[in-house]
Amino acid sequence: MRSLLFVPGDSEKKLEKGFSSEADVVIVDLEDSVAAENKANARKIAAEFLSARQGRQGPTVYVRVNDLSTGLTDDDLAALIPARPAGIMLPKSNSGADVQQLAVKLRVHEAENGLPDGGIAILPIITETAAGVLAGASYAGASARLAGLTWGAEDLSAAIGARASRDERGVYTDVFRLARAMTILAAAAAETAAIDTVYPNFRDMDGFRRECVEAERDGFTGKMAIHPAQVPVINEVFTPSPEALAHAKLVVEAFRAAGNPGVVGMDGQMYDRPHLRRAERLLARARAAGVSG
Repeated sequence: MRSLLFVPGDSEKKLEKGFSSEADVVIVDLEDSVAAENKANARKIAAEFLSARQGRQGPTVYVRVNDLSTGLTDDDLAALIPARPAGIMLPKSNSGADVQQLAVKLRVHEAENGLPDGGIAILPIITETAAGVLAGASYAGASARLAGLTWGAEDLSAAIGARASRDERGVYTDVFRLARAMTILAAAAAETAAIDTVYPNFRDMDGFRRECVEAERDGFTGKMAIHPAQVPVINEVFTPSPEALAHAKLVVEAFRAAGNPGVVGMDGQMYDRPHLRRAERLLARARAAGVSG
């Protein structure tokens, strides 16, 4: 998953536009982009739209449900699971226990709809509450459904009373840099993908590209988008370059040819096992993106 595009679930027009994009994943949103009084209508529109699309080519489908504390999650799942989404995005996840709770609900809905047990993945947003930020380590081993971990700044700013998440230069302040770092570390501990949060100013493409490059540098393997125009940039930045792929293949081959030792020499430099793991992960990302190098 490189690009994950949010689309409001209550607009068939926006759903059509989102699914015509080049996003790897379209996240049909039943939460923040849908007003409280329109939740039921959003479920109906989204379910009918997704059901009509079954069997068609296009992005993978995830649904962002309302968080577990709202009392709306069960209604969201009952309406959308029959439409066979590939995954559920869980907002305001406080710990791995929330993922486990959602997994139990999904198992029931899968059984009721004749779907494979464990087939629907879970992507939690783990930093929208203070408790969530502090519980990053709890996702390791929480569920086999875990498809990745992602983070959010806006809900966290509201939860802690921060006036803004970025300073006058557009740089995240300390609390939000911590939340970002915790997401990368938690994903590594859970051996799953780290997905970067959205960039709200979709007209600032230079700033957006810069943030994508920094995210890929730091270990994120994809990024969420709020506008289709952001998707091509994400796909470009998070797809390994031919040069990076060629180097990764040389590293893997050097270890294989040497009998997989602890260290190998290549082009006058020493490479150890962490270099090998990094090369293998890059090649895996390329395969997932459909790139062979």
